[in-house]
Amino acid sequence: MKVRKFIFNFAGAISVSLAGCSVGPNYKEPSLGTPAAWNEAQQKGVDTRAGELARWWTVFEDPLLNSLVERAVQSNLDLRVAEARIREARAVRAAAAAGLWPGLDTAGSYTRSRSSENAFNVPSQGGAGGGASGIKLERNFYNAGFDANWEIDVFGGVRRGVEAADATIEATEYSRRDVLVTLLGDVARNYIDLRGAQRRLAVARANVKTQQDSLDLTRVRFDAGLASDLDVARAEAQVNTTAAQIPNLQSAIKEASYSLDLLLGQAPGALWHELEKELAIPNLPSEVLVGLPSDLLRRRPDIRVAERQLAAATAQLGSAVADLFPKFFLTGLAGMESISAGDWFTAGSRYWSIGPTIRWPIFDAGRIRANIEIRNAQQEQALNQYEKTILTALGDVEKSLVNYSQEQVRYRSLTDAVASNRRAVEMAQELYVRGLNDYLNVLDTQRALYVTETELALSEATMASNLVALYKALGGGW
Repeated sequence: MKVRKFIFNFAGAISVSLAGCSVGPNYKEPSLGTPAAWNEAQQKGVDTRAGELARWWTVFEDPLLNSLVERAVQSNLDLRVAEARIREARAVRAAAAAGLWPGLDTAGSYTRSRSSENAFNVPSQGGAGGGASGIKLERNFYNAGFDANWEIDVFGGVRRGVEAADATIEATEYSRRDVLVTLLGDVARNYIDLRGAQRRLAVARANVKTQQDSLDLTRVRFDAGLASDLDVARAEAQVNTTAAQIPNLQSAIKEASYSLDLLLGQAPGALWHELEKELAIPNLPSEVLVGLPSDLLRRRPDIRVAERQLAAATAQLGSAVADLFPKFFLTGLAGMESISAGDWFTAGSRYWSIGPTIRWPIFDAGRIRANIEIRNAQQEQALNQYEKTILTALGDVEKSLVNYSQEQVRYRSLTDAVASNRRAVEMAQELYVRGLNDYLNVLDTQRALYVTETELALSEATMASNLVALYKALGGGW
């Protein structure tokens, strides 16, 4: 069956023309409903109005992040590889397009030869350069000329090859944009991970200090006979347990810094002097504009890559089919040849020929039809990959919307929990000092405060990372 267009029924009908795509008889056009997360997210700071996604990282209002992104675009090695692939694809297209034009060659030669005297059935009479019966055995031969060959592309095999090369160029250009989208997301995510780890490190150090103060107080009470040795041991264990988290957080900070070094094409540690100072986790915008699901077909570079790959596979199928038909050539040659340099440029030394040629394969043991079947299968693979890419893109956006909106709910709950735990710690310590409370309650409240403060810092970083994932899923960055 011939498919002229695919219609996706989500957020309005979107038509993508794919003229000439041949698919199997069991093919069904995909029908996608509007994702529920789009509707739910509107109540949590997300709006379906179209937004400017080309420089989405600027919404965090972090100058250092802006600087890192700009430098990554200039020096990232994966991006340079993608740019080299574009140049390669353009060169391949130029080679394919050359088949539409005549080929013209020129050549010149000079030879001096001598024939054998014994090749002639007459007595030899000798002499320099002479032979039997005065036959000249040594001679010169001069030749120079042009020859041309032109395949007349009657059945479009060469033109379809050029179409495939054009589609491949567009696919590699969109692949570069896909690398760019991934790069921007990775830079922002690693930067947020670094700031989040710094925030959790600050929380851990603050809790160690608080718990150390409690340990000192407990030791004073123990010396005064107002506390037991068990209370001291528990307080020491609490301090050491919290302190044990610090090395892991310091390692996470370094790992994020080294990842940023790699993304910017620099040696590990090159950016440390910029990143070691503790700064706040980037602020979230009050409103996020995501547009409609249908915008993905125009925005996501991986969808455009898949569509262009499908177009290239379709053109390659047409080129393979053209091999079933005869090929027509127009050939000609012209030049000068002579056995003497003196009359080489005279009119008598001219020669030429011109005429058409036809070539039609009669028997090739099924090679051409097997090649057509190969191209047909490749086109079907490209078609299925195209549809899968669209579904994956919609799934990425919906998951990102859900994660971003639900993390905000979690963050608000953790904020309340931290406030409550801080009051609980103050009250537990005050009661313990008055001798009205067991020290185990102090330890429990301090432990709960540390956990909720750590989770709050992690949630703040997760919200920012989820927003980065949302922008990446929307194809922002170009």
